[in-house]
Amino acid sequence: MAKRLALVWAMFLLTALGAFAGDVAQFVNLGFSADAKYFVFGQYGIAEKDSVPWADTFIVDVAKNAFVPKGTVSFKGKQAVDPGETGLGALLDAVETGLPQTQKLKIDHLLTGRLLYILVDGADAPDSIEFRDFQTSKSFKLELTQTATPKGNDISASFSIAVTVTDKEGKASSFTVGDAAFKRPGVKAYHIKQIILGPDGASLVFVVQREEQDTKGNNIRYMVEVVRPK
Repeated sequence: MAKRLALVWAMFLLTALGAFAGDVAQFVNLGFSADAKYFVFGQYGIAEKDSVPWADTFIVDVAKNAFVPKGTVSFKGKQAVDPGETGLGALLDAVETGLPQTQKLKIDHLLTGRLLYILVDGADAPDSIEFRDFQTSKSFKLELTQTATPKGNDISASFSIAVTVTDKEGKASSFTVGDAAFKRPGVKAYHIKQIILGPDGASLVFVVQREEQDTKGNNIRYMVEVVRPK
């Protein structure tokens, strides 16, 4: 237990270097199971309205692209923190609370897959993305389509991502990520934050950043869509 938490601490501290106060979540890749059937991620931050740290962790069934039963843990601190705090402690508490489940599923926090794409903090988020994975010689082309629907003082938005993968022989395969018909209340916009190749070399995790409406501005939260292209 102590060794596992020490490894988690080391990984989280690296992530925390880029964190800052405010109601802007930080995304953390918490690893896959040894058989790559499950993926775990977290988000954490400081609530703008009361300066209290909070965190969520989620276990995703890769094949189903859905959370596992009792696979979501949310934690919120009991008191406000000083300026400059990141909320990292809340994430550690959430991870510790979810340990029985992650241990049961044999989650390895160091088995994080391979990062194929990342949107650097502060950079403009493009809707069209093209890149090449030099390890597999595959080319990726993505087109994000989203629709926001204002309704009085409220808003909702949906998204889908058209993906085309071309292998080194020039054979292309296409699939869609997300659901253009599903509108999430309170969401103003979506951005592709990361794309992760699972340790099985087949699963793709699309990390999507959500801009959520708030009376004081935009909150940032994260979700994932997991696919196994045929």
